Amino acid sequence: MFLAVWVILIGCGVIAAVWYTGQVKEKLTQDIGAQTASQITAMQQSYDAQLKQMQSQFTDELNKVQGKVDALNELLQFTKDNANSKTDNSNKLFSQLSEVKKKLAELQQSLDVLK
Repeated sequence: MFLAVWVILIGCGVIAAVWYTGQVKEKLTQDIGAQTASQITAMQQSYDAQLKQMQSQFTDELNKVQGKVDALNELLQFTKDNANSKTDNSNKLFSQLSEVKKKLAELQQSLDVLK
């Protein structure tokens, strides 16, 4: 009888330890899940903010380059209109315009990649 009581007490202790361990494990799992979700949300918001900032910067850069392209195009047109047989600067201006257009296309592709 004495031995049976001790076996029952030890069995109850083991069952209680297993139950308590399960409760602690469940609580830790929930806490870690909540922390992970909040960290992921914070990282997503930070990423979105950085992406919007970069997109804004690229848009500004594209607008600046487009302005330069337009100015060069006007200058090229003016030069073509006023060119004579002795001076041929239009080829130089056309080359510069071509380079600027290439840069504009590269910036546009970079912006498209960011989107």
